[in-house]
Amino acid sequence: MRRALISVSDKTGIVDLAKELETLGIEIISTGGTAKLLAEKGIKVTGISEVTGFPEILDGRVKTLHPSIHSGLLAIRDKEEHQKQIEELGIQPIDLVVVNLYPFKETISKASVTYEEAIENIDIGGPTMLRSAAKNHAFVTVVVDALDYPAILNEIKNGGVTIDTKRRLAAKVFRHTAAYDALISEYLTKQTGEEWPDQYTVTFEKAQNLRYGENPHQKAGFYRRPLSKSGTLSTAEQLHGKELSYNNINDADAALSIVKEFDQPAVVAVKHTNPCGVGIGNTIFEAYQKAYESDPVSIFGGIIAANRPIDKSTAMRMKEIFLEIIMAPDFEEEALAVLKEKKNLRLLKTGDVRLESQPDLLLSSVSGGVLVQEEDVKQITVDDLQVVTERKPTNEEVEQLLFAWKVVKHVKSNAIVLTRDFQTIGVGAGQMNRVGSAKIAIEQAEERAKGSFLASDAFFPMADTVEEAAKAGITAIIQPGGSIRDEESIEAANKHGITMVFTGIRHFKH
Repeated sequence: MRRALISVSDKTGIVDLAKELETLGIEIISTGGTAKLLAEKGIKVTGISEVTGFPEILDGRVKTLHPSIHSGLLAIRDKEEHQKQIEELGIQPIDLVVVNLYPFKETISKASVTYEEAIENIDIGGPTMLRSAAKNHAFVTVVVDALDYPAILNEIKNGGVTIDTKRRLAAKVFRHTAAYDALISEYLTKQTGEEWPDQYTVTFEKAQNLRYGENPHQKAGFYRRPLSKSGTLSTAEQLHGKELSYNNINDADAALSIVKEFDQPAVVAVKHTNPCGVGIGNTIFEAYQKAYESDPVSIFGGIIAANRPIDKSTAMRMKEIFLEIIMAPDFEEEALAVLKEKKNLRLLKTGDVRLESQPDLLLSSVSGGVLVQEEDVKQITVDDLQVVTERKPTNEEVEQLLFAWKVVKHVKSNAIVLTRDFQTIGVGAGQMNRVGSAKIAIEQAEERAKGSFLASDAFFPMADTVEEAAKAGITAIIQPGGSIRDEESIEAANKHGITMVFTGIRHFKH
């Protein structure tokens, strides 16, 4: 190895690397700020303009885009014709490329960033050099990650970089440039307002390897969006406990989605992505008590999400049962001390959690493709409700119905939820027919069903669900409406003195 080209925006570790390369007798070519830094540190540097015979121009937009650079990167070393051509042109090969790119992600993550700033932070020369070097990785070593510096130096000192390492680094480069371009394309597409482009290109960064997926025989990993919003699972800070599993992450995300629906202190307990207990109250302690009492059996081994910090009194109650995860915006110090007594309990600090008005895009894998849709952030108010029965709901009943509606939105279809006193008492999830879900919810609620409120995620195709509700003593129903047989359900509700409101909105969740 004779020549190295170094041009980095992130200068972490670059001085130490360059010093080692210089000690090994490797000539260092560099550009702009990198060259200036290395020279200040006493490292001998050949400026890029000395290689190209052409000045850096257009405010640095053009400096490495030159045949003297790319021929030195792309020449096949054991191809006689290539070697003859570069020798005739006085071009010397470049054996090592150390490049990282303009901070586009960091730039667009700033709240005050302008479009012009974003555009200026699109790197052109860097990705081009990386791609040239990576294409010719049989002969050129290319490094894009400072974490690889020590290993590369070690191999250089011990006889040269192996072809396996070169191939691994080349693959890493193309992943890096693909991710970089995906961020740019996503940003520019948003600026144009184009909703469904012909190609949908996104990128994710690995958060962690997972021991396995849904089952031990399935391999898995957790990847997050580069610009994830706060208050999401991917930005949560784990304060205590075992490493998260695939199922933990899936369930925790479901719990967070539900608790975001509420402005009042709320606690959600989730099992297998469905809520088994939801409660709201004047305090987080009261909300937890309601969530627990919703279903004291199913909450065992569950995932808890809260939308207020956990205090000591709440922590003491939570500690009484086995829980997998507790998520909250924060934990009081005394609460942390209590909960950390349980060695394996995972504690996640989420920061503020709130429902965003602008929906993210959700991805669902299917065989050979992916489904993409907007997140369901639709909310309704009292003004959206259509009273369709003879008995009108009271103001208190309306508030109770709206609470039930926020919960049923997050239950797998077909979904029926029973509530009372701002607490779930029965959840029927994922059944093949709606009346089956209703029977499950009613059976779970037992005597509590009398005087309760029923929410359905989609319309009643016939009156059988209303009849089941009436037998259980349910007094109010909220559902989307829209069935060609709505009148049958309305007549049944009137017959039994049930008040029923339509939302006009469906919340299927598959």
